[in-house]
Amino acid sequence: MVGKIKVKTPVVEMDGDEMTRVMWRMVKDYLLLPYLDIKIEYYDLGLRNRDNTDDRITVDAANAIKKYKVGVKCATITPNADRVKEYGLKKQWESPNGTIRRMLDGTVFRAPVLVKNIKPVVRNWKKPIHIGRHAYGDVYQNQEIKVPGPGVGELVFTPSDGGEPVRRTINKFKKSGILQGIHNTDASIRSFATACFTYALDQNIDLWFSAKDTVSKVYDAEFRKIFAEEYEANWRDKFEKNGIEYFFTLIDDAVARIIKSEGGMLWACKNYDGDVMSDMLASANGSLAMMTSVLVSPRGFFEYEAAHGTVQKHYYKHLAGEKTSTNSMALIFAWTGCLKKRAELDKTPEVADFAVKVEKAAIETVESGIMTGDLIKVADPDPGNRQVYTEDFINYIKQNLEKKL
Repeated sequence: MVGKIKVKTPVVEMDGDEMTRVMWRMVKDYLLLPYLDIKIEYYDLGLRNRDNTDDRITVDAANAIKKYKVGVKCATITPNADRVKEYGLKKQWESPNGTIRRMLDGTVFRAPVLVKNIKPVVRNWKKPIHIGRHAYGDVYQNQEIKVPGPGVGELVFTPSDGGEPVRRTINKFKKSGILQGIHNTDASIRSFATACFTYALDQNIDLWFSAKDTVSKVYDAEFRKIFAEEYEANWRDKFEKNGIEYFFTLIDDAVARIIKSEGGMLWACKNYDGDVMSDMLASANGSLAMMTSVLVSPRGFFEYEAAHGTVQKHYYKHLAGEKTSTNSMALIFAWTGCLKKRAELDKTPEVADFAVKVEKAAIETVESGIMTGDLIKVADPDPGNRQVYTEDFINYIKQNLEKKL
C-alpha cells in the first residue's frame, strides 16, 4: 500500500463509555488511522461530558449527522439511579441513542456477523435474519405514575382546536399500583414503514411486519394499517418484480415462524419488540458483539453503532490493571459500515474496498480460531482455538489486514 486512502467528506464520530471507549481507541489506532486520510467531526458522548454539557453534546452530534449525512457511534451509558450516584451526575440523563434516533427520525436495522465456526443456536438458520426496529416512541418516551392508593387512572386527549376532550378509564384502583402512558405518530410510523420497504428492496429480502393488533386494536392496528397502505401505494410492484414478499403476522406467530425458518428476511418490529428480538438474535448467533447496527433516516442520514452496551464488568477489570478478552467486532463493523456508506455517497470505491478488507480480516481472524472469551465458548470445538486478550485480538486482525493491502 502506497500512501493513505483519502476519505473525501468528514464523518461524525461519537465517542462512548467504559470498555467500549478503550476498544474504540484501539480500533482507530490499529485498523483505521494508519491507512486513512480522514477528517473526523468528533463528539465526546461519554457520560461525564454529557453531564458537563447538560446533554447538549448529544444534540450537537445529531445535528452534525444531519450536516454530513454519516456518523459512527461508540456504546454509551444510559444512567440509572446507581450510575447517577457513581458518576455524581446532575440528573438521570436520557438515552443518547433515543435522542439521536428521535432527531434523525430513524429506523434501526441490525443483522448478525456470520462466521463459519460459530453455528447459530437454531440449527436451520442458514441466512442472516435482519431486524428493523422502529426507533421512536412507545415505552422509550413514556410517562409513568406510581399510584399511591385508591383512585381513577385515565387516558385523556385534549384537542388544540377547543373540542371536547376524549377520556378513557384505564383502571379504578382500590389499592396502590402503577400507570404508564405511551404514544406514537402517524408520520413516524410511515417513516418506519418507508425505511423498512426501502431496506428490504435494497437487500432483496422478504419483509415481515409483526405486532399484536388483536389485543391493541387502535395502537398496533394503526401500525398495521400504515404498513399496508404504504405497500399498496408504493412498493407492491417493485417487490413482485424482484420476487420478494411483504406480509403481516401477529408477533407471537412471527416468533414461531422465525424459529422454523432458514432466515434471510427483514423482520420489522415496534420499538420494544425490536430491542428485545435483536438481542435474542445476536445471542443466538454467538454474541451481542457479533451484530451490526445502523440507524437509517428517510431523509438520507445514517448512523452506525455497536449493538451492545459498554461492557461495564470488563472495564472495572481494566481499571484494576487486569487483562480482559473483550470482543471488538461490533465496534469494527460500525466503522466499516460508516466507511462503506461514506464511500457510496462520495463515489470513492477505494474507501469501500478498504472497509471490506477490514471486515474480511476480522472474520478470517475468528475463523482461524483466534477469538475473545465470549466467542470461544460458543465456537465449534477445535484444538487450534485460542482465546486472546482484547488488544491482541485487534492486533491479529491488523496482521490479516496488512496481507490484503
